[in-house]
Amino acid sequence: MNIALSKDLAQDIDLSKRRQAELCRQKRIFNARNRIIGGDPEAWDIQVHDQKIKEATEKARAETFAAEMRQNHKIMCILENRERREKKNLCRAINDFQQNFQMPETRREFDLSDPLAFKKDLPARQSDNDVRNTVSGMQKFMGEDLNFRERKKFQEEQNREWSLQQQRELKNAQADLKFAEDLYTKTRLQFDKTAMHLQDLESSTRKVVCASVKEFNKNQALESAEKKKREKNQEQEANLAEITSLLRGDLLSENPQQAASYFGPHRVVPDRWKGMNQEQLDQIRLIQKQQIQEKLRIQEEERQRDLRWDWQRTQRARAALLLERLQQRQRRDLRRALDSSNLSLAKEQHLQKKYMKEVYTNEPTGDYFTQFNTRSR
Repeated sequence: MNIALSKDLAQDIDLSKRRQAELCRQKRIFNARNRIIGGDPEAWDIQVHDQKIKEATEKARAETFAAEMRQNHKIMCILENRERREKKNLCRAINDFQQNFQMPETRREFDLSDPLAFKKDLPARQSDNDVRNTVSGMQKFMGEDLNFRERKKFQEEQNREWSLQQQRELKNAQADLKFAEDLYTKTRLQFDKTAMHLQDLESSTRKVVCASVKEFNKNQALESAEKKKREKNQEQEANLAEITSLLRGDLLSENPQQAASYFGPHRVVPDRWKGMNQEQLDQIRLIQKQQIQEKLRIQEEERQRDLRWDWQRTQRARAALLLERLQQRQRRDLRRALDSSNLSLAKEQHLQKKYMKEVYTNEPTGDYFTQFNTRSR
């Protein structure tokens, strides 16, 4: 009985869940607004229009910034190329100056490392009357240099000429450097003027773009206002036409012919029907009386059928009770036989344990079995 009740309860719960799911599904499907429309299309159109305007504005702004970045990059490349050319020209000028005006022969200490020094030196003997040509063959002693004063004077003159030449070269180099700096300053000023002119052009371009965007937004706003005004006028005209049609139509004039349906004379249009006549009402009452009598007859037949079903259920319940009593007697007999069999088996097991106890003297205790399964391994 408990098993049967639990199964019936589970079936009732399942049935209630299905009914609840069906009610939720009906609420979703029978709601025509959510099923067909599902939202506000006008608000969505306005949002899409606003989003498009915003995207166009962002795109124009991004293009302006991109053009500005490209212009700045171009100016930076021009300036870098010009500076690189100026450095290259300066290095070339320095190399040319060193090759033309700073040769090894013009150095003050060149005579110490001149490879042709021995060829340029005076010979050991110029004539037979040369004072260096002594008896012993020595060629260089104190006082043997006869051209000492002339040579010293020549060297001093040469040093003075070198000093004057270096001063002139220094002045020329300073003048060239000043000319290069002036030229560089003029070039930078020209570049600055060009950059300012480009910046002014960019500012004017940005102003033109902003003005065009503002004009576009203004035109869009005017178009939207004109559209709303036109839609409002159309709606007012439609409402006026509908009111006029209702006032002059058959609905308010209560014309009985307006309720006639195109599907047959026995059908009417519900929203135009004004009611039934007396003949139709009498016919309906007669049909209702016939339906009441038919319902009473059906109820009597159902009562007789219910009585027959009750008598059958009573007979079946009586038969089931007799069958259950028979099954209880059979189970009691089976239980007795099983208890007798278990008693004999217990006696045999007791004898077997007694025999095994005599055979095996070391019988394991409870502590032996409790030592297992105490760790993870």
